[in-house]
Amino acid sequence: MSDPLVSLVMVGLLSISCQFLAYKIRLPAILPLLVTGILVGPVFGILNADALFGDLLFPVVSLSVAIILFEGSLTLRFSDIAGHGNMVRNLCTIGVAVTWVVAAVAAHYTLSLSWQLSFLFGAIVTVTGPTVIVPMLRTVRPQTNLSNILRWEGIIIDPIGALLAVLVFEFIVASQEAAISHTLITFGKTIGIGSFLGIAVGYLLGIALRKEMIPHYLQNTAVLTVILGVFAASNYVAHESGLLAVTLTGIMLANMKDVDVEDILEFKETLSVLLISGLFILLATRLDLNSVAALGWGVLVVLVAIMFIARPLSVLVSAIGTGLNLKELALLSWIAPRGIVAAAVSALFSLKLEEIGYEGANIIVPIVFLVIIATVVVQSLTAKTVSHLLGVRAPAPTGFLIFGGSKFNRLMAKEMQNQGIKVCVADTNWDAIREARMMEIPVYFGNPMSDHAARHLEMGIFGTVLIMSPYKQLNPMIAYHFEYTMGKDKVWALTNNEQSTRPSHQVSEHYAKKLTLFDEGITYGFLASAVSRGATVKTTRLSEEFTFEDYLEKYGTRTTPLIAIDADGRIHTFVKGRELKPQSGWRIIGLIEPESEESV
Repeated sequence: MSDPLVSLVMVGLLSISCQFLAYKIRLPAILPLLVTGILVGPVFGILNADALFGDLLFPVVSLSVAIILFEGSLTLRFSDIAGHGNMVRNLCTIGVAVTWVVAAVAAHYTLSLSWQLSFLFGAIVTVTGPTVIVPMLRTVRPQTNLSNILRWEGIIIDPIGALLAVLVFEFIVASQEAAISHTLITFGKTIGIGSFLGIAVGYLLGIALRKEMIPHYLQNTAVLTVILGVFAASNYVAHESGLLAVTLTGIMLANMKDVDVEDILEFKETLSVLLISGLFILLATRLDLNSVAALGWGVLVVLVAIMFIARPLSVLVSAIGTGLNLKELALLSWIAPRGIVAAAVSALFSLKLEEIGYEGANIIVPIVFLVIIATVVVQSLTAKTVSHLLGVRAPAPTGFLIFGGSKFNRLMAKEMQNQGIKVCVADTNWDAIREARMMEIPVYFGNPMSDHAARHLEMGIFGTVLIMSPYKQLNPMIAYHFEYTMGKDKVWALTNNEQSTRPSHQVSEHYAKKLTLFDEGITYGFLASAVSRGATVKTTRLSEEFTFEDYLEKYGTRTTPLIAIDADGRIHTFVKGRELKPQSGWRIIGLIEPESEESV
């Protein structure tokens, strides 16, 4: 395409289309993005990133990778590493080292790469990433401990692996630009400047955020601009130190006390949909299929070494002293797909090495892309079967995610918790979340359909979502999001008793069918009013002598049945139109209003 405007718009449309397709088929978005980029690029020649951006391609890729690494480093909290066991810590340290060495040795001896390029390639393929891990875990549904290990490994290993690649690359550049006797000095200068600027700017930026020196509406934009400035300034002072600087800035912000980075992370979600998706399509258009074919059979040996030697060995070494059994280790060894960070970093370093005339630099991108394709395709298609055969798949989820932290919701969640039901309250209101925490109820502070929630919420334990918030604009979006990710008849919402009487409050017929939680006329206002009058949430056990009919007769209109737990421990939600017939041995969690003065 000769018109740059049309080309840029096409990239945006293709990016969103690929993201939507991945969302519908529940596969990592990297697959359709990769296929689309190859089709519009080397196959049909519709789009070419070099022709579209020219000399600007290198700066665009550089700035994009800087933003990606900064966002990844914002999730790297030291408390998270300690809080999720020795296995995660070992995988992100010892495991990275094992994968790095095995992949480098395999690339050197089978593809005849120089040791420098081999170790750069090995560093790049150490990363997995939550963008490919999280969709896979939703389908595989491994046991909770394994899901936590894989999810947190993906979050933490991105900046660590990318930082390792940055250090290897800087060593290569230092070796190119200086005599051997000065290589370590040049390398040390690069590390020193990048570390100093990254830590210093991270600290100062954290102070500014903590003291609210930046207006709230400018915080996201200001942080993004500062990060790009740090990247450029660090590169100007010491060649290729910018990526190290932005990574350390993010780590600094993530670990400073009383510095809230959640809004910054949420801002990144909107930015990354177009930025990361568009970048991946553009990078795929540069893929030379002839270079891929020229790699020969040696690349298969590299793939086998990474998937069947490096990963199992890194898992086994990391698992020493953790108490995991062989079946659990086998599943951890099988799931390690590579993602967008590996693709972006490989393309960036390949461009930089080509720019300084480094021989063989153009081979890095085809190898990394083949590793991404092989790991994502093979593991996405087989991981569910492997987990089933190993017997490490979690049982069907029975927990409840409650959106809304009102007083009634907290009372209900606490009673459900007392009855052995896993429950989590999500809300964007900090006061409600604080009250729930004081009652020792698991909580999520934020939007439960955000990218941050996908990384931090253990969705594998939730089988039902109850929408009981006053946010009428947000409730339908939450409902549709979780229906797609969890399936039909898993999401229920309170009615507002307005959609049938007020034309301005009409909702879609599909969403209206979900507004049937508990019973007709049970609205957010009704529940709030009942609690203010002294209503309580309590559990009643049925028996042969005290049946469900006796329960309804005893409390009459003062009770609203909420949840039923049958004799086998199965959990049922009372929904209008769903006929439940509680039997002896069942437990009924219900809202009980106090007796009126007249009744007394």
